[in-house]
Amino acid sequence: MTSGSPVATMTRSLLRDGGQATLRGGALAVVALTELVMFVVVVTAGSLIGVGVGLFMLPPAVLMMRYLTDRVRASAAAWSGVPIAAPYLPEPAGASSPVRRCHHLLGDRANWRDALWLLVDSSIGILLTLTPLALIVHGFRGLMMPFFVGSETAEWLGSWYVMIPVDDQPTAWFAAILGLAHFPLALWSAPHLLRLHARLAATLLSPTEVARLTNRVQHLSESRDDAVGTQASELRRIERDLHDGAQTHLVAMGMTLDAAMRVLNSHPEAARSLMDEAKNSSAKALQQLRDLVRGIQPPVLVDRGIADAIRTLALENPLRIETTIDLPGRPSLAVETAAYFSVSEVLNNAMKHSGAHSGAINVHHESGRLVINISDNGRGGANTENGTGLRGIEKRLAPLDGFVTILSPLGGPTMVTIEIPCSLEP
Repeated sequence: MTSGSPVATMTRSLLRDGGQATLRGGALAVVALTELVMFVVVVTAGSLIGVGVGLFMLPPAVLMMRYLTDRVRASAAAWSGVPIAAPYLPEPAGASSPVRRCHHLLGDRANWRDALWLLVDSSIGILLTLTPLALIVHGFRGLMMPFFVGSETAEWLGSWYVMIPVDDQPTAWFAAILGLAHFPLALWSAPHLLRLHARLAATLLSPTEVARLTNRVQHLSESRDDAVGTQASELRRIERDLHDGAQTHLVAMGMTLDAAMRVLNSHPEAARSLMDEAKNSSAKALQQLRDLVRGIQPPVLVDRGIADAIRTLALENPLRIETTIDLPGRPSLAVETAAYFSVSEVLNNAMKHSGAHSGAINVHHESGRLVINISDNGRGGANTENGTGLRGIEKRLAPLDGFVTILSPLGGPTMVTIEIPCSLEP
């Protein structure tokens, strides 16, 4: 059997995938045992609310319970491809007192479902995750029987193996053959049982329709407030730019023209000089008005779309930016505008703070989303907590259900992903 034969490939795949799933199942079994202890702690804290002690015990106990169930959600998504969203209701404002906080935690059905999951996982769940490991241990037991049958050591191995009495050498070798068959069975079943465990977790740990709608309303309310605030700030910026820029030059132009009219007959040369000065003021006012309009809606974005607009940003940036854009059509103008200014903000941050020399932009449409990946070779360390620009991107994308993901370890590189749900028009 050659190393490239189908049988060899299947064997390697079985050993790799089955062995990995078996180890992961063992890790989840350890989590399940921890969950059983956590269930006792949560129930104890809840029962002590009446005497006051539980008011201080319940919140940290619930948070610890959420931490465990979040680990299960993460493992289901990473190991079995079963994504499970967090179902918890947002904590209302002013719920800082122990009584109000406990009232909120007890009123959130997701916490009750988490507590139920602790029981289910520490019973049914642990059977699913430990079965492959138990089969392997039982297989080793069968393999050892021919070497210890008839000896004193055989007592702890037992005299039965899979409903077969083992009392002599032939039956011991038969038990060894059965034990050997346990290994492929364990490796084959481990990935299936791991996925079954993930689906069981999704049944209890996914958000209910009520929680999903509540979170959706909360998100829309917050994004609406952010959009209104952003719009008000933008109007104030436009008013300030008009007042401090174009309006100043227009007022100066009017005063200069008045002065020119007064000296036109008596001093024609001075009037001509004043007219030239007024002309310069009008040119500056016009340029500032163009810059202001470009800041509201760049002409290249309106005329040629997001693809050419991003290419223009990359060309105008001092960094060496490589662009790869694959868009079979154009999204809506609202999506294009949000994407354009988000990319502009990311590139400005890279230019000012990253110390990078080069970067790359990849734009494509995937699964109903406009996806923009931006990377640079700078020093890293970018996050939304340390920069108002990145927080501004989050607020800009929120009304469109878009989001930004930042991966920027210290030392770099920095990778920023912008995703906005949208459809494309040819």
